[in-house]
Amino acid sequence: MKWRELRRFYFCFGTAFYRLSLLYHKFRFFANAVKSVRVWLKKAVMKKLIANLKKIGVLKTLSVIRAFESVNRADFVSESFRDSAYEDRPLPIGFGQTISQPYTVAFMLELLAARTGQKVLDIGSGSGWTTALLASIVGSKGHVWALEIVPTLFEAAKQKLAKFNLKNATLLNRSGWSGYDKEAPFDRILVSATGKTLPPRLIKQLSPEGRLVIPLIGKSGQEICLFEKTAEDRVAETRYPGFIFVPLINE
Repeated sequence: MKWRELRRFYFCFGTAFYRLSLLYHKFRFFANAVKSVRVWLKKAVMKKLIANLKKIGVLKTLSVIRAFESVNRADFVSESFRDSAYEDRPLPIGFGQTISQPYTVAFMLELLAARTGQKVLDIGSGSGWTTALLASIVGSKGHVWALEIVPTLFEAAKQKLAKFNLKNATLLNRSGWSGYDKEAPFDRILVSATGKTLPPRLIKQLSPEGRLVIPLIGKSGQEICLFEKTAEDRVAETRYPGFIFVPLINE
């Protein structure tokens, strides 16, 4: 009798275990399916954003377009704003800082016109998104030095960039007001915060035929300024009004 009861117990236990196993695999399949759908939706929404930026004419250069396609903005926004990652507007990342509006980033990168193999200084890297975009544009033969003064943002960006395994990007926790003499001169310098005046050392750290893009306060408010240095070390300036940035910290 005891043997029959034991057999019945093992049979019931085995049946239950088998059914639970089936449920587990079904749940796992469903969870993977949901995850795949979410990834597909994110890519689809990002593609829609990129298509819109191309349509309005702000996103034009193939290398910049490919960078936008390969570096997902959602990987750099705060968790609480993840659902808004593909909206064309700036989003807070803490400490009074923001991850810039995609339109603005595309506009600045097109002005910067970085190319494969170039040395780039990224000042006010914030979330790390522009650093990753620039690293994609200059490729393995180029290098990006990114400066972020806020320690907490620096650490957060460092962790996010580590996921991309970028060997051509160096993130430093320091002010960008004085640039980075150690690795100067740079072919391109991008500043993502507004200065009242142009930091004088940035022009000195710019290579002949180099480009510097920085927001400055002008007569009509904040303006994105393009400084182009000629081979004779002369500097031409072009201004584009109608933008808003956080202030550049002079420390």
